[in-house]
Amino acid sequence: MPHRLWIAVNSILIVLSVIYIWFFRQHDSSSVILAQFLAQIAMVLFLININMYFIFLVIRKTSVRQVKIRLAKFSRVMMKWHISIAVTGTTIIIGHAAINLFEIAPVIGFDNLKLISGYLAIIFLFLTLAAGYLRHKKSSGFRRKFHLTTATIFFLIFLVHMFIPI
Repeated sequence: MPHRLWIAVNSILIVLSVIYIWFFRQHDSSSVILAQFLAQIAMVLFLININMYFIFLVIRKTSVRQVKIRLAKFSRVMMKWHISIAVTGTTIIIGHAAINLFEIAPVIGFDNLKLISGYLAIIFLFLTLAAGYLRHKKSSGFRRKFHLTTATIFFLIFLVHMFIPI
């Protein structure tokens, strides 16, 4: 049952972001529209990666053997793509940030709350990538927790950034 709730929360988040970005944050500039599209793609990629934690959590917590086996097989496949998804999402989000720094920032100011939250999200994204790199090179309990903590903080800041109006 908790996995259905988690799927619903992810779906609702994606739908809300689509509605918010495409219906309430419309722009005339084609480059800003591209930046919005890039943000949407990166959000889905980051959600895929962040959801790996919850898959592992269900594997640890569930007592249903079939669920454990199915999720373990799925996670084995997904973990092969985890780093590629993270790097792709980061590349896409850098494009989003660059467009917005050139198009939006001069208009609203570089110290606007939306941009400040974006700066903070980028910092925690790079911290998450660094923590993931360290964990990939040599895994330890501390490195696992550090990677998970930075990813969670990044996700929360990213959610705040996404819904701050300009």
